[in-house]
Amino acid sequence: MDVSASTPQLLRRTNLRSVLDVLRTVPSATGTDLIQATGLTRATVIAVCDDLIARGWAREAASPRAGGQKGRPARRFEFNESAGFVLGLDVGLATVRVVVSDLAGNVVGGTESRFPYHGGTPADRRSAVIAATRDALADAGVPAASVLAVALGIAAQVTPEGTIAPGQELAPMFDLGLTQEFAEGFGWPVLVENDAKLAALAERWRGIGADESNLAVILAGERLGTGVIESGRLVHGALGRAGTMGGLELVEGVGNQDGIAKLARHWGTAALDAGHEGMIRALIGEHTNRVSARYVFEAAAAGDETAAQILDRIARRMARVLALVSTFFDPRLIVIGGAVAASATALLPGMTDELARYVPDPPRLAVSELGEMLVATGAVRLALDHVEARLLDLRPGNGTAPSPEAVPSA
Repeated sequence: MDVSASTPQLLRRTNLRSVLDVLRTVPSATGTDLIQATGLTRATVIAVCDDLIARGWAREAASPRAGGQKGRPARRFEFNESAGFVLGLDVGLATVRVVVSDLAGNVVGGTESRFPYHGGTPADRRSAVIAATRDALADAGVPAASVLAVALGIAAQVTPEGTIAPGQELAPMFDLGLTQEFAEGFGWPVLVENDAKLAALAERWRGIGADESNLAVILAGERLGTGVIESGRLVHGALGRAGTMGGLELVEGVGNQDGIAKLARHWGTAALDAGHEGMIRALIGEHTNRVSARYVFEAAAAGDETAAQILDRIARRMARVLALVSTFFDPRLIVIGGAVAASATALLPGMTDELARYVPDPPRLAVSELGEMLVATGAVRLALDHVEARLLDLRPGNGTAPSPEAVPSA
């Protein structure tokens, strides 16, 4: 390689990256601010800013004149967060959520759609995801050509290469050909990741774990899954299996991957089948014994003894899972997320007390405040990470994808 020929290009790229990284972290900056932050000369800073403006990644901001100031005010620059957009998708068993975000992480639109009953065929599910994506873009008023990356969160193991690991029970529900569909139909790069791992990214970015470099997030709705952040980095493992809970059948007092919602539903139904009445019966009526998790939590909050016993049983069982996560990954914080997060606060005292029996100096426990947007938020963060690492190789708002109207529906 001709070092002398490549050095000016490399230096220019390094300077562009240095200034761009600063602009992405501040509302706006003057040339003097950028000189102090980067150590570059004034002439270089101004030239770099003009280059970034020409590329579309920066813009000149209003620079108000201070009282009594003479001459022209100092030029002020800011990152152009609307130079492109990313999509974060949470592709679940029953629903798909799509979030459209600008490059500063601001949500500008989105949608949620249900899959056909029992999930539908792969073709049905693929069509539903594409339709939801089109609706989200329309809601945001963003053309497909302005989307720079898409990230999908799925409830399945994903390899480090971003493919769905074979041999999984739920793999057919998520192996929908979306990577190829989006790449060919929209012209977008697509990232695929396990939903629990995206939940960990979300909590580290915008949740309770924002100031914590060592945390774990457990999605605990229907099935248990864990995402782990260690020293500020997402843990994958050699085959992407870090945090999977497939060995719980070996754990005494646990036995499988059933989550909080599923346990509450099954044990509530079993209680009615055994003749227990009380508040659970009053909530669901006389014509069925099928109990939803929500009614078990509501009955317990109203003082129903049977429901309280079910929640205590769930808390003790979950504490064993938490002890495993604590022992293997040693996080300072474990966050409970998923469909039951809003109700899981009632389990915290029992889980905390029981966990202390198994783990000395146990991690702090908390419940996610990101609600149903947890996985989609993590998907946005993953897509932003992909774009931010490649900004200087992209053209903002000048993609090759067709407009939403021209994208096929399946």
